[in-house]
Amino acid sequence: MNDLLQPHIRCGIKDAAKYAILPGDPKRVDKIKEFLTNVHEIAFNREHKSISGYYKGVKVMAVSTGMGGASTGIAVEELHRIGVEAMIRIGSCGALDSKIQLGDLILVNGAVRDDGASKAYIEEIYPAIPDFELLLNTVLCAKEKGYTIHIGKARSHDSFYTDREDEIDKYWASKGILGADMETAALFTIGGLRGVKTASILNTVVTYKDDLSSQINNYVDGENAMIEGEKNEIITALEAIVKMDKK
Repeated sequence: MNDLLQPHIRCGIKDAAKYAILPGDPKRVDKIKEFLTNVHEIAFNREHKSISGYYKGVKVMAVSTGMGGASTGIAVEELHRIGVEAMIRIGSCGALDSKIQLGDLILVNGAVRDDGASKAYIEEIYPAIPDFELLLNTVLCAKEKGYTIHIGKARSHDSFYTDREDEIDKYWASKGILGADMETAALFTIGGLRGVKTASILNTVVTYKDDLSSQINNYVDGENAMIEGEKNEIITALEAIVKMDKK
């Protein structure tokens, strides 16, 4: 480990907690802050905004990763270097299953590595999977809260706007993939290689075969179901951390 501030997240060992929640959007860090006590604002550099605080007596960091596997990988690596041992992504996704509704949570038990970041680390046959105990804790906590959840596989990719998006979505939907995001595969792969416990909770902001642009605009404008889903994934992650810490 190094006492110096990490070059991108601008956090050091003194800032670290055993657990970190990783939203993509820096604005979501402020949403997490509402659930914490004794909040300390650490840094905001590029896409990486960071705070620490306490939830039910457990110290937690919240660090935004930005969009995509490359910036997520940087956050995972630098957090690992300062001593973070478990990381839970709370992100958004587009559903690939028509049964999944806006605001539903997908608890990811494996990711298709259709991104560049994870492939830069190791061959594609290496699995992108979460830590079983951390995943189990997210499932138990979400069920205890009565949230609508779906447990299954996601696909991580690098762009919303390729020329074959409808074809690609249809293909992976036919293979039982529940949703698509841009970060989970990098988190799981790099976490696995570095010995970090990982989990990913995804809030559905686009239903299957709905128009991406209009749905994302609804999300920005604050559609109720998606905002509720965001709150639910934050609480699920925090409760899972407490459950993990008690063990």
